[in-house]
Amino acid sequence: MKRIIMSGCNGAMGNMITKIVSEDSESQIVAGVDINDDGSKDYPVFSSIKDCDVEADAIIDFSTPVILNDLLDYCKDKKIPIVLCTTGYSDEQLKLIESSVDEVAILKSANMSLGINTLINLLKEATKVFSPEGFDIEIVEKHHRLKLDAPSGTALALADAVNEAADNKYDYVYDRSQRREKRPDNEIGLSAVRGGTIVGDHDVIFAGTDEVITFSHTAYSKAVFAKGAVAAAKFMAGKTSGRFDMQDVIAAK
Repeated sequence: MKRIIMSGCNGAMGNMITKIVSEDSESQIVAGVDINDDGSKDYPVFSSIKDCDVEADAIIDFSTPVILNDLLDYCKDKKIPIVLCTTGYSDEQLKLIESSVDEVAILKSANMSLGINTLINLLKEATKVFSPEGFDIEIVEKHHRLKLDAPSGTALALADAVNEAADNKYDYVYDRSQRREKRPDNEIGLSAVRGGTIVGDHDVIFAGTDEVITFSHTAYSKAVFAKGAVAAAKFMAGKTSGRFDMQDVIAAK
């Protein structure tokens, strides 16, 4: 039985993960962290990770970048691996995460779904074919109206996969409204749509002369992310240091 601390337990993803774990015979949530405790959980909820005194095998974080420092300090002190699912980290915070992997095991993924992580592999192969032929690359992502960050962490992960396969020759552009010029060759455009209750929709477009190839992924429920997070937490249990991602979880299956 893998014991999990759920950071952001009263958010939408925290509630869904709580439900999924309650039906999983291999894991259990033993504590939660959330500034808002509505008393609905059957495990103790702490307003700060610093106050948590419950032993666990892993932490899942679906909360806010604001508490990253406290989370990493706690994990280093308790020797607990962490699955970071939160998006919107600053460049300084990303550097802090990377500099912490010698002291604690960290799995960081902007998207926990099996489909997106398989798509990342497909995009790398497609880029090797289309990029040398001069295809333009655009990414369009759509999410619900309550999402705070744009573009999404998943859209950036898809762009990074493309860029890695192309020897990092591309620059990212998020807004073209202030310029009047033809599209530069070495850029990836990232566009964000916000509206309604869209769970998550990502299109990666390779636009060439007289042909367009589009890779699409649509999430119809947040359950796909929650299930991935639980699988990642079980995978991380027992690990003491190192940098991991969902590709490692998939490879271990």
